[in-house]
Amino acid sequence: MKVVDDYFGCDVFGRQAMQKYLPHSVFKIMCDVMDNGKELPNEIADVVANAMKDWAVEKGATHFTHWFQPMTGITAEKHDAFINPTGPTSVISEFRGKELIKGEPDASSFPSGGLRATFEARGYTAWDPTSFAFVKEKTLYIPTLFLSYDGSSLDKKTPLLRSIQALNKAAVRLLHVMGFSDINKINTTVGPEQEYFLVDEEMYRQRLDLIITGRTLFGSAPVKGQELDDHYFGNIDERVKAYMEEVDEELWRLGVYAKTEHKEVAPCQFELAPVFSAGNVAGDQNQLMMEVLQRVAHHHGLVCLLHEKPFDGVNGSGKHNNWSIVADTGENLLEPGDDPKDNIRSLTILAAIVKGVDEYQDLLRISVATAGNDHRLGANEAPPAIISIYLGEELNAIIRSLISGKDEHNTVNTDLQLGITALPKISRDTTDRNRTSPFAFTGNKFEFRMLGSSLNISCPNTILNTIVAEEMTQFAAELECVSQEKVQEANIELIKRTFKEHQRILYSGNGYSEEWRQEALKRGLSELKTTADALPHYTEPRYLEMFGRHKVYTANELHARQNILLMGYYQVIHIEAQTMAYMLRKQIIPAVLDYEAKLASIIQTKKEAGIKFTMENKYLTEINDALELIEQHLEELEELIQKSFTDSKEAADFAAQKLLPLMDAIRKLSDVIEARIPRDVWPMPDYNDLLFRAID
Repeated sequence: MKVVDDYFGCDVFGRQAMQKYLPHSVFKIMCDVMDNGKELPNEIADVVANAMKDWAVEKGATHFTHWFQPMTGITAEKHDAFINPTGPTSVISEFRGKELIKGEPDASSFPSGGLRATFEARGYTAWDPTSFAFVKEKTLYIPTLFLSYDGSSLDKKTPLLRSIQALNKAAVRLLHVMGFSDINKINTTVGPEQEYFLVDEEMYRQRLDLIITGRTLFGSAPVKGQELDDHYFGNIDERVKAYMEEVDEELWRLGVYAKTEHKEVAPCQFELAPVFSAGNVAGDQNQLMMEVLQRVAHHHGLVCLLHEKPFDGVNGSGKHNNWSIVADTGENLLEPGDDPKDNIRSLTILAAIVKGVDEYQDLLRISVATAGNDHRLGANEAPPAIISIYLGEELNAIIRSLISGKDEHNTVNTDLQLGITALPKISRDTTDRNRTSPFAFTGNKFEFRMLGSSLNISCPNTILNTIVAEEMTQFAAELECVSQEKVQEANIELIKRTFKEHQRILYSGNGYSEEWRQEALKRGLSELKTTADALPHYTEPRYLEMFGRHKVYTANELHARQNILLMGYYQVIHIEAQTMAYMLRKQIIPAVLDYEAKLASIIQTKKEAGIKFTMENKYLTEINDALELIEQHLEELEELIQKSFTDSKEAADFAAQKLLPLMDAIRKLSDVIEARIPRDVWPMPDYNDLLFRAID
């Protein structure tokens, strides 16, 4: 029997492998590079590369690849063999430092948003030594950045690393002025909880909409949904359990801390949650997790769906991004402590986060904006499109006391003392979880619950890191103007003022309710319902200035991302529209016409026999009326599909305002027909098949 402790991380070139394969002096330099962001000296690059190659070859590797994350949101790789010729019929396995540090994949076919012309093919990958290399399927994978010829970021990883650096700089500056001189570095930790659906592979292959778009474009409600809440945390089917075991083993070999797995709320829906990792590593590992979930599913005759809303009428899938800040002293800076000074620190950081989320709520909404996620947000299963923060009863009472100066300790289970020399002792784990809140504090971390299942977590964390860095920088600048003996008093006044000025973003009630929506709009909070509504705000002057000040995005990089996302949103919906039209013309309408012909024949036979045909006539009329309307809408849809756009915002607006409403109307009519014809006539597996017959 395999023991996880014995093989965990065995396919990762981590510190243990480095220590074994590298000379001690080189290993120490590598640790300094990884821990402190030092540049890898050229003179040891060949030594590191050769050791990495030797380790990988012993693992069975024959190739290496620079593994990067272009702005498609998924990963990319180009495989090169280690071999180099030594003669007409002989080779040697080599891997040199320059191959480790830098690669040059063709960048011409990756989206750049205008950062380079299409014919300018040159792009560079640069090794990221803070994320460990690993071996998978006989290939050495080297996590890298992806840059254009002029150094512009063409990927998701580079801005994330920049944002971590910006947050580190701002946090250390703030902490030092507050008197925490023992802290010299901070990092973010992230734990993304991954939701997904599993469906039978044979049934999946009979659904063109699932194959092409990842979601069902047609499908009337099943006879049972999630009404009984009997799927959540239920017993796991043997087939699924075997799948989960293989997923766990592969992820553990790759050093991914896959920890918790269970059935989710919807039929055929599941969740896999990891232990927290450093923010950059967590991003890489979540990409690995999604890839493994999808690839391993085929070994068990299953397909893993990562679309945010594959089935209408049941919960969609999200990815809860648990985010925190940890110091090099080992302390979680969001966790309250016994020392009042520590509570000043945690409340200061909390205030910076509250202020950042309030002032940059549009950016957080943008960071999760996709065509798939638009179907999920606010649909009584995920947070609304309006950003708010949930802090819990205790922290809310403390904040009210700070703002008002009145002791509210009777309302919470804590001793509340206000003053300059002491702040309240804050108990741990005294907050409940508000599942309707987009951004909830859960004791020592924030859970950003708006991310869609398929999303690359780099962008949300890049934005979160940067806006908190901005607020910490402002706090530090204010406190640096105060004499040392008055810093604590000024700090407390800063906390009070910040919470007072930004309390509109705090909400503890039901985020799904219409009452909250009305209240939020009164408070001046923004509601960006669709991706097309949200993305144009990306390049507002104050955002360009803020990102530029912290060197996370240049203005050109941000405009590029806006164009890519807007056009990508249109393209996703355009492909869905084309798929819908194809399925109607090639599958659904022919099947329905055949059934109508059978009904008409039955009616004619009964009519000739003098037998009542009321039921058949009713069915035929209802089906035909719906089919006639579908044909009218379909002709309009096919005409709209032919339109072309050069302006990305115009294209996105067209998709949101024209294509989607028309597709929704067609689907409702199609679902009426599906509910009225025999199961064997409908030309694809229905929701009862997909959600209940195969695996659940």
